[in-house]
Amino acid sequence: MAEEPIQPPPRTDEEQLIRRLVQAANITEDQARELITVLGYDWASLIREARILSRKA
Repeated sequence: MAEEPIQPPPRTDEEQLIRRLVQAANITEDQARELITVLGYDWASLIREARILSRKA
């Protein structure tokens, strides 16, 4: 019997959101995690604050 290839575990919704935020606003993963902790999952709020953070860098 052939073995099935090992696949990475599926990403959680939060991990996908973090990656999307990092790419869209050019911030670090840690910054994205902090924003999600403070603001929740509202994309408009997250991207607004992430862009403010990226301007400060």
